[in-house]
Amino acid sequence: MNEFEGERELLRIYIGERDKHDGKPLYQAIVELFRSHHFAGATVLRGIMGFGASAKLHTDRFDVLSLDMPIVIECVATSGDIDAILPQLDAIIGGGMMLRQKVHVITHRPGEPTGS
Repeated sequence: MNEFEGERELLRIYIGERDKHDGKPLYQAIVELFRSHHFAGATVLRGIMGFGASAKLHTDRFDVLSLDMPIVIECVATSGDIDAILPQLDAIIGGGMMLRQKVHVITHRPGEPTGS
Protein backbone atom coordinates (compact mmCIF):
# COMPACT_ATOMS: atom_id res chain seq x y z
CA MET A 1 0.00 0.00 0.00
CA ASN A 2 1.21 3.50 -0.86
CA GLU A 3 1.82 5.57 2.29
CA PHE A 4 -0.53 8.29 0.97
CA GLU A 5 -3.49 5.93 0.61
CA GLY A 6 -6.07 5.79 3.39
CA GLU A 7 -7.86 8.48 5.38
CA ARG A 8 -7.05 12.02 4.20
CA GLU A 9 -8.81 15.35 3.74
CA LEU A 10 -9.95 17.10 0.58
CA LEU A 11 -9.46 20.87 0.58
CA ARG A 12 -11.59 22.64 -2.03
CA ILE A 13 -11.21 26.38 -2.64
CA TYR A 14 -13.67 28.49 -4.65
CA ILE A 15 -12.39 31.78 -6.09
CA GLY A 16 -12.81 33.91 -9.22
CA GLU A 17 -10.65 33.69 -12.32
CA ARG A 18 -9.71 37.37 -12.08
CA ASP A 19 -8.56 37.15 -8.45
CA LYS A 20 -4.87 38.04 -8.11
CA HIS A 21 -2.05 37.77 -5.58
CA ASP A 22 1.18 39.71 -6.09
CA GLY A 23 0.26 40.40 -9.73
CA LYS A 24 -0.36 36.78 -10.76
CA PRO A 25 -3.52 34.69 -10.85
CA LEU A 26 -4.56 33.66 -7.32
CA TYR A 27 -5.10 30.06 -8.42
CA GLN A 28 -1.46 29.95 -9.57
CA ALA A 29 -0.24 31.35 -6.24
CA ILE A 30 -2.30 28.74 -4.36
CA VAL A 31 -0.98 25.82 -6.43
CA GLU A 32 2.59 27.11 -6.01
CA LEU A 33 2.00 27.31 -2.24
CA PHE A 34 0.80 23.68 -2.17
CA ARG A 35 3.80 22.62 -4.23
CA SER A 36 6.26 24.49 -1.98
CA HIS A 37 4.80 22.56 0.98
CA HIS A 38 5.29 19.26 -0.89
CA PHE A 39 1.61 18.40 -1.20
CA ALA A 40 0.93 15.30 -3.30
CA GLY A 41 -0.87 17.31 -6.01
CA ALA A 42 -3.43 19.96 -6.79
CA THR A 43 -5.93 20.57 -9.57
CA VAL A 44 -7.45 23.82 -10.85
CA LEU A 45 -10.89 23.56 -12.45
CA ARG A 46 -12.55 26.35 -14.45
CA GLY A 47 -16.31 26.43 -14.10
CA ILE A 48 -18.73 27.22 -16.91
CA MET A 49 -21.28 28.88 -14.64
CA GLY A 50 -21.66 29.88 -11.02
CA PHE A 51 -22.30 32.59 -8.45
CA GLY A 52 -20.94 33.33 -5.02
CA ALA A 53 -21.70 35.49 -2.01
CA SER A 54 -22.40 38.53 -4.22
CA ALA A 55 -25.05 36.52 -6.16
CA LYS A 56 -23.60 37.89 -9.42
CA LEU A 57 -23.92 35.27 -12.16
CA HIS A 58 -20.71 34.24 -13.94
CA THR A 59 -21.15 32.26 -17.14
CA ASP A 60 -19.45 31.47 -20.44
CA ARG A 61 -22.73 31.91 -22.36
CA PHE A 62 -22.18 34.44 -25.14
CA ASP A 63 -25.24 36.56 -24.31
CA VAL A 64 -24.11 37.15 -20.69
CA LEU A 65 -20.37 36.44 -20.97
CA SER A 66 -18.38 36.95 -17.77
CA LEU A 67 -14.67 37.65 -17.65
CA ASP A 68 -14.49 36.30 -14.11
CA MET A 69 -15.34 32.61 -14.34
CA PRO A 70 -15.56 30.41 -11.24
CA ILE A 71 -12.34 28.60 -10.30
CA VAL A 72 -12.09 25.58 -7.99
CA ILE A 73 -8.74 24.40 -6.62
CA GLU A 74 -8.62 20.95 -5.05
CA CYS A 75 -5.96 19.07 -3.16
CA VAL A 76 -5.86 16.04 -0.89
CA ALA A 77 -3.55 15.99 2.12
CA THR A 78 -3.30 14.97 5.74
CA SER A 79 -5.29 16.93 8.27
CA GLY A 80 -2.05 18.24 9.78
CA ASP A 81 -0.72 19.44 6.42
CA ILE A 82 -3.96 21.33 5.77
CA ASP A 83 -3.97 22.81 9.28
CA ALA A 84 -0.41 24.05 8.72
CA ILE A 85 -1.19 25.82 5.45
CA LEU A 86 -4.54 27.43 6.37
CA PRO A 87 -3.04 30.65 7.83
CA GLN A 88 -1.08 31.25 4.60
CA LEU A 89 -4.14 30.55 2.47
CA ASP A 90 -6.24 32.90 4.61
CA ALA A 91 -3.64 35.64 4.10
CA ILE A 92 -3.72 35.45 0.28
CA ILE A 93 -7.40 34.68 -0.39
CA GLY A 94 -9.60 37.76 -0.25
CA GLY A 95 -13.07 36.56 -1.24
CA GLY A 96 -14.14 33.02 -1.84
CA MET A 97 -14.88 29.88 0.11
CA MET A 98 -12.84 26.97 1.44
CA LEU A 99 -14.25 23.55 2.27
CA ARG A 100 -12.71 20.52 3.97
CA GLN A 101 -14.02 17.01 4.00
CA LYS A 102 -12.76 13.62 4.97
CA VAL A 103 -11.94 11.32 2.06
CA HIS A 104 -10.50 7.86 1.64
CA VAL A 105 -7.65 7.67 -0.91
CA ILE A 106 -7.86 4.37 -2.76
CA THR A 107 -4.97 4.83 -5.17
CA HIS A 108 -2.18 7.40 -5.47
CA ARG A 109 0.62 6.68 -7.90
CA PRO A 110 2.25 8.37 -10.87
CA GLY A 111 0.66 7.47 -14.18
CA GLU A 112 2.53 6.09 -17.15
CA PRO A 113 2.62 8.32 -20.23
CA THR A 114 0.11 7.16 -22.82
CA GLY A 115 1.37 6.19 -26.29
CA SER A 116 0.95 8.57 -29.19
